[in-house]
Amino acid sequence: MGEDTTEGGLPRAVAAAWGLLQTPQRGPARGLDHQRIAEAGVAIADRDGLAAVTMASVARELGFTTMSLYRYVSSKDELLRLMQNEAVQIPAGLDLPATWPEGIKAWAEVVRRSYRARPWLLDLPRDQTAVLMPNTLRAAELGLATMAGLDLEEGEKIGVILLISQHAMSLVELERSLAVEGGLSMTPEGLEQLGTVVTAEEFPHLAALISSGGFMEDAGSPAGAATEAPGDPADVEMEYALGLDLITAGIDALIARRAAGPAARG
Repeated sequence: MGEDTTEGGLPRAVAAAWGLLQTPQRGPARGLDHQRIAEAGVAIADRDGLAAVTMASVARELGFTTMSLYRYVSSKDELLRLMQNEAVQIPAGLDLPATWPEGIKAWAEVVRRSYRARPWLLDLPRDQTAVLMPNTLRAAELGLATMAGLDLEEGEKIGVILLISQHAMSLVELERSLAVEGGLSMTPEGLEQLGTVVTAEEFPHLAALISSGGFMEDAGSPAGAATEAPGDPADVEMEYALGLDLITAGIDALIARRAAGPAARG
């Protein structure tokens, strides 16, 4: 996305989201503000998809002209930034578990719910400008609070936040792909044919699983019956939970190794 900036170099979208931009006090569009514009864009994306969001469609949603909208928002890129911030809401007074790793896992679920509720968010960039938006910073602050007692440097805690949020978002993206793709139907004959190319010699760790249909839902189907690959979003729950367990266990191991001193690391 192209970025317009203020005189101080702050991205305009960031300044607008934080209420640091002056809004027009005169003219036919004086009833508008950045909040209303962002809400209208989110409503369109929720209803009709992200592709339906344009400066013109948002203006129509609000009952104003497109030129009026440009008095507040300089470009569609800026509009999308404001929508991105508006769409990722952190519930007021959210109280996460105070213990590790339960707290960070609960935080990850907050992130995941946001993207599950609005999968179109996955199509927007997650870059340095996005990081400076109010709701992104509020989410990060909440995540950092769950690590307050850990013996990690601040930069490492930020790294944990990025890793876990990326894990949550990637699994939501996988759910979306599975929902669009649907299940893959395959008969036992099809599995047998696949087994002729996925051989134990070339794929020693996968061949038996493939030939038995172990990654399919109905591996025990009667001969000739179709077998389907998982297409239900619930099928990624195990991978989601396993990923969080591996990440948090790795952090625990890192802290324990540091506490044990150089001898343990050697």
